[in-house]
Amino acid sequence: MEYTVNKMAQLSGVSSRTIRYYDQIGLLKPARINSSGYRIYGQKEVDLLQQILFYRELEVSLEDIIGIIHQTGFDQTKSLKNHYDKLKKKRSRLNKIIATVEKTIESKEGGISMQDKDKFEGFKEKMIEKNEEKYGKEIRNKYGDATIDENNAKLKGMSQEDYQAMMELEKEIFSVLEKAYKSGDPASREAQELAAKHKDWLMYSWNSYSKEAHAGLAEMYVADERFTAYYDKVIKGGTRFLRDAILIYLGGK
Repeated sequence: MEYTVNKMAQLSGVSSRTIRYYDQIGLLKPARINSSGYRIYGQKEVDLLQQILFYRELEVSLEDIIGIIHQTGFDQTKSLKNHYDKLKKKRSRLNKIIATVEKTIESKEGGISMQDKDKFEGFKEKMIEKNEEKYGKEIRNKYGDATIDENNAKLKGMSQEDYQAMMELEKEIFSVLEKAYKSGDPASREAQELAAKHKDWLMYSWNSYSKEAHAGLAEMYVADERFTAYYDKVIKGGTRFLRDAILIYLGGK
């Protein structure tokens, strides 16, 4: 069966404007243009749009989706299985968040007593899931499954106070990074304070600490563009500055 842009929009629930935009950026091209100038989509494009929507549901950027689905040897069946696994994990996390909301409502209404650590269960699950999705392969290759599983378990068991402190410390790190970067000197007092705070932040989820592991992570920040983007969103070049500050800090320990 074939579909025009409007029919494709009705079928999928995606706006016709979005479908036209997907064509413009090379994400979803029509099978052909008919004699009247209408974009025409076939079964292949329907299946591809479904894949795109699965990726969007998993919060993958359009730029990354283009790279994935247009790579040589893209396997739709394998991709569907990956979607299935990730969506099951997402459902599990959402179920935990829903259960947390229900418990919180009951607690507020006086029905049950809710432990503080239970209030953040779903959010910690989301943090772990996102980290695994973005960086899991690299950090597991570098540090091993056992180490990462132990760190994830520590994060899951974190108290309310520690969870909030960790999140506040992350905001502090971003703020200090921006100020320290302006000095241009990774050995400055501000930069070394930044490195120390970064170590403290790691220890909320790391079971054990070594200078080698900290240095290796800092190098990975610069080597992998996904890590680089995390700190460079604060200030361009901030990731390299942070890496240099950490290496100087570790050399002085």
